[in-house]
Amino acid sequence: MTTSLTEPSRDTPVLGEWDVAVLGGGPAGIAAAVSAARAGRSTLLIERYGFLGGMGTAAGVTNFCGLHANVHGDIRQVVHGVADDLLARIDRLGGLNTPHSLFGKTVAQAYDTAAYKIAADELMASAKVQVLFHALAAGVQMDSARRVRALFIETKSGRRAVVARTFIDCSGDGDLAAWAGAAFEKGDGHGNMLYPSTMFRLNGIDPQRAGKAWETIPKLMQQAQEEGRYTFPRKTPIVRPQKSGIEWRVNLTQLANADGNAMDGTDAAELSEAEALGRRQIASVAGFLKEVPGFENSYIVDIAPQVGIRETRRVNGLYMLTERDVLDCASFDDTIGVNGWPLELHLKGDVEFRWPKIPESRGFNHLPYRMTVPPEFDNLWVAGRCASMTHEAQSAARVTGACFVMGEAAGLAAHLALASGTTAAGIEIAALQAGLEAQGAYLGLRW
Repeated sequence: MTTSLTEPSRDTPVLGEWDVAVLGGGPAGIAAAVSAARAGRSTLLIERYGFLGGMGTAAGVTNFCGLHANVHGDIRQVVHGVADDLLARIDRLGGLNTPHSLFGKTVAQAYDTAAYKIAADELMASAKVQVLFHALAAGVQMDSARRVRALFIETKSGRRAVVARTFIDCSGDGDLAAWAGAAFEKGDGHGNMLYPSTMFRLNGIDPQRAGKAWETIPKLMQQAQEEGRYTFPRKTPIVRPQKSGIEWRVNLTQLANADGNAMDGTDAAELSEAEALGRRQIASVAGFLKEVPGFENSYIVDIAPQVGIRETRRVNGLYMLTERDVLDCASFDDTIGVNGWPLELHLKGDVEFRWPKIPESRGFNHLPYRMTVPPEFDNLWVAGRCASMTHEAQSAARVTGACFVMGEAAGLAAHLALASGTTAAGIEIAALQAGLEAQGAYLGLRW
């Protein structure tokens, strides 16, 4: 059997040269690109799909988590800056729901994915960010051991090279950093990662009859399973209405491989299996939900374009955020913003939440700039769910709010590094913090 082929060498056309190249158009990438571009830097945002939003759109999350925190018993929005601009644009399009309570301890905020896509396009245009859709990153070329020179991408026009002075990896999987040779970790040290899910939405629900169905569905699930009529991939359901009330989002799948471990989003074969498995689980869950009052005439209106990946590579940075940092509401001198979301561990068969002390604590931890800087490189940042965190801490700071925070800081840091002729690790933290606050970001230095 043929195990490898030797490809002929070739000259790869250069697509262009930029001050800042951002890989990945999720919340971290959106904020990074806007932040860099508004600082006056030529910026390219590279996205594999034909729309922005990352897991929020491509995986159908339809729900902003981590924008708010429970501050001594008072629910407050703690993520601002670029996030505010995007939220306002989604709201003007009629696609933003009011925040809804979760467990009586915090809130999340639902949105319409179509409005998110349009709002993100508008935001990029307003900041003069150049966006390249349908571009899949494939490798890097180094200038030296410490500097990335170019990112190779595959497009419908063929293979191209993106040359930039600085790079920000917001790929979620840490692809760019890993190709460059950055150290990274996967899972909890025993190969266990957070389980992926496939999100879907139902339409045709009667809002009046459904009422607070999310409170009754767990009991109905338990009854159906005891009667042997259904088997559910996990215990804790998330079934909540969208703004219209007739449409609800459903998060009740859990994708495991043949060994029972979480599917690996960086393994092409497992990722393919996960897509089909997710749809099989959705068919069963949707059938069960028709038994819920108000859901009798429901139907699947949308299955997310891709599996929702929660964890793959976590790139080792100058600092690694820990579980204790989250639960103890840690402070850092180099804060770039805050995370107000608890630990949300998608474990085998269930979801486990671990909270800071509420309402005794301020309910959020600082996110240090150092978690975005891989120490091996001078012109590379990592922002989003692949930033430097332990397995447990990543279950909290992987959500939208923290991703906005890390991305916005990385984009401004790239500008400051170019302006001062220094490295990612060498920028002045005071200048970064002042710049972030000038953009409206909240650094967690009051309350």
